Amino acid sequence: MLNSPSSSSSSLLLPIKSFLKCETPQAWLDEAAKKENLSVILIDHLICELKAAQSAMFLIRKYAVDKISGDALLAWLQPFETLIYKREGDWRDLAAKNKLTKAVIPKSDSFYGQDLIDKMVLLIKEELHHFYQVLEMMAHYGIEYRSITPCRYAKGMLKHVKTFEPDALIDKLIVGAYIEARSCERFAKLAPHVDKRLGDFYISLLRSEARHYQDYLTLAKEIAGPEQSAKVDSRIAFFAEVEADLITSTDTDFKFHSGMPVE
Repeated sequence: MLNSPSSSSSSLLLPIKSFLKCETPQAWLDEAAKKENLSVILIDHLICELKAAQSAMFLIRKYAVDKISGDALLAWLQPFETLIYKREGDWRDLAAKNKLTKAVIPKSDSFYGQDLIDKMVLLIKEELHHFYQVLEMMAHYGIEYRSITPCRYAKGMLKHVKTFEPDALIDKLIVGAYIEARSCERFAKLAPHVDKRLGDFYISLLRSEARHYQDYLTLAKEIAGPEQSAKVDSRIAFFAEVEADLITSTDTDFKFHSGMPVE
């Protein structure tokens, strides 16, 4: 039985397909569907969930909260990072640790601070929940975590981020939108080509991934302000080209966000 997106999920994908400059190439999909690549797909997916949470947390800590609140955020994420980077702890305990330990207070001089906090805290909670779910999938399929090389994808976009503010923040938010949108598109593409348990899991991720992409774009436009809307649109178009090139060009390192696999 195919794990195809429902009509409601398909409607979520329409703006994402419009936002992305290209679809995932069939060659990547063929490679990702091979049983021998299941372990690298799941391990890379696991790492991507943690990286997404870390990136959102960095934005909150750098742009919206004081040091005390920033330290509380770091403590929230620590058990998840310890599991991956130090191989310490039991992953089954993580579900109970996905919560904040104290209130997060925005900086008083940040007009967008509370909105950034609200959107990014929800994103972090969901990404860490997905992290736990991927660990459950890995356990189901008998896949143990191992270190793998980082994909070129995110770094390939982040190297184009401007170095001065607020343009740097706006660029980071646009990059975040592209990462979430591509993830959503690939989950939907891959779902019909894997077994039902994994396919249903991928379909279950679509709604949150689609909202994450929209939240990043909303923040970018809000922070830039209406007078800079054309400038934001220009940066969105720029990163669309960068992202599409990373997806369609030859990539020797097969991962969840990699480009065209080498034949």
